[in-house]
Amino acid sequence: MRTSYDLQNEKFLDIHNVWQIFPTAKGPFTALQNVNLSIAKGEFVSLIGHSGCGKSTLLNLIAGLTLPARGGLLCANREITKPGPERAVVFQNHSLLPWLTCFDNIYLGVERVFGATNLVSRRETGQDGESKASLTARTDAALAMVGLQHARDKRPHEISGGMKQRVGIARALAMEPQVLLMDEPFGALDALTRAKLQDELLTIVEATGSTVVMVTHDVDEAVLLSDRIVMLTTPTADKAATIGKILEVNLPRPRDRVHLAGDPYYQKARKSVIDFLYAK
Repeated sequence: MRTSYDLQNEKFLDIHNVWQIFPTAKGPFTALQNVNLSIAKGEFVSLIGHSGCGKSTLLNLIAGLTLPARGGLLCANREITKPGPERAVVFQNHSLLPWLTCFDNIYLGVERVFGATNLVSRRETGQDGESKASLTARTDAALAMVGLQHARDKRPHEISGGMKQRVGIARALAMEPQVLLMDEPFGALDALTRAKLQDELLTIVEATGSTVVMVTHDVDEAVLLSDRIVMLTTPTADKAATIGKILEVNLPRPRDRVHLAGDPYYQKARKSVIDFLYAK
């Protein structure tokens, strides 16, 4: 098991002196200022803070959906300048195409990354795209990973909200991303479904060794899932949001929510986050 020292000294994702400024009718608005953060390969990091503190803004920067006004971001020592298949995003809204089956929604992404139409990949690797049989196998494996083989041929309107979100997670994982970015992926679900998917995510991350950055408003979710919790400050009239505190969650894995409920360290970590969010 890696120590916190190991995690802190591996720079797989490196965010250096990042500022994000948006133009508005009233002039420039600074959404984030002076953000510095390094994330290790295989680390699970949660971003937490009050609404408007720039959590999703930071996630979009890592995804390459927007570019910083100042500073830079690196993934595996390559500058992030645009979206790429090495960084997959799971949004709160599952974003499934309603006319496609669960299988086809995942297959569409798999084909884009590994199929013959992916000219960028072929230029970089010198390899031809994979066969249809191989793409199908990748898609079925992703469905199996989230336990949805039985819903393979169902369309989004035929499955529950939790199942839709599992399809979204499967679609992201099927592309074998180096980084999984999640923007409140369970925020719209009921408490029991949310807990089940959190447990499934723990299992998936343990099996795949994925690097995960997740935006959440849920303190218990952050402590249960994370290696570190990055707390962002609430912006004021004269100061933009930035990183206010980083908490290491040194709980052994695999983690069990029932066991952790009475764990003194878990309670201490939870209180530390709550104190930052509500007492300061």
